[in-house]
Amino acid sequence: MKRSPMKRFFKAIFIIVLSIAIAFAGLIAFISLTEYKPDKVERIRIYGNSSKGVKKGDSIKMMSWNIGYGALGDNADFFMDGGNHVLTSSKNRVKKNIKSISGEIRKQSPDITMIQEVDKDSRRSYYINQVEKLGKAMDGSEYYYARNYKAAFVPYPIPPLGKMDSGIMTISRLKANSAKRVSLPVSFTWPVRTVNLKRCLLISRTKVKGTGKELVYINLHLEAYDKGAGKKAQTRALNRILKQEAAKGNYVIAAGDFNQTFNNVDTNEYKVQKGLWKPGIIDISEYDSSLNFVMDSTTPTCRSLDKPLKGANKLKFQYYVIDGMIYSSNIEMSYCKTVDLGFKNSDHNPVVAEIKLK
Repeated sequence: MKRSPMKRFFKAIFIIVLSIAIAFAGLIAFISLTEYKPDKVERIRIYGNSSKGVKKGDSIKMMSWNIGYGALGDNADFFMDGGNHVLTSSKNRVKKNIKSISGEIRKQSPDITMIQEVDKDSRRSYYINQVEKLGKAMDGSEYYYARNYKAAFVPYPIPPLGKMDSGIMTISRLKANSAKRVSLPVSFTWPVRTVNLKRCLLISRTKVKGTGKELVYINLHLEAYDKGAGKKAQTRALNRILKQEAAKGNYVIAAGDFNQTFNNVDTNEYKVQKGLWKPGIIDISEYDSSLNFVMDSTTPTCRSLDKPLKGANKLKFQYYVIDGMIYSSNIEMSYCKTVDLGFKNSDHNPVVAEIKLK
């Protein structure tokens, strides 16, 4: 007996729907089984071998820079910020950006450099090992790398992000006696959590000669795209650690991309335009009173990625001040300034500062 065309049609539809359901279930199973699950605290390998020590009265030059994995120069827009692109630069442009970033680090010649969004083996930056390349930027330095984004395959958007292996990195001329990765609260739930960032702090320690104390320098990159609860949980975790270290009498400084603005910063020049990403606010009164908070608002530290900066009206562009430093009262800061590089090679400008141990 011949089947009717209608029955054949519905059978075909059923097979297609079933195939899609099986494929989707397989994808969920795969990303769940391969989810990156770091321990709460992990010891980080120290590459290189610095011999330089530090003592009271020493001046130390600091630098913090979110380098946008070498792919978010002035040509780029990004889908998460309202732009159109997932893969935002060519392989050649990524190489040029990383070369220029390395050159700027050498030019600034900081004692401690804290870098965010450093790709080690990611599709979005053509699997270029940026950790290895940046680790060679400063002679006589050592470096440490902590992952905060690792996924075998990120299935969204279209085209998908694909493989991800990225993190934060500290380069130091000072000899560290330890470096640790400390996990921060995860902002997302399953299954989104499985292919999302696992934010962390990269905490390095150098003994301060003749004091029994340590210089504790904390590299960070806090949550960007959650609804706000994740940012607050992560800043509370940071606050606890800063308070604990300060109570020990250690010299502690945290620097990086907060994706938030301290409420003691004048942002009148950076009103957020309708429909664009809006940073959170850190209320400094919720932190220990012995801590100091600084961001340089005379120059923006970050630009929006809703469209490329190149060719746009720069006077009407959306800018932010979200990169800065927090430091303890036994540290004196001579200056903290944002270096205006015009966002040529990253969507962030570097922040540099000079501190002295009291």
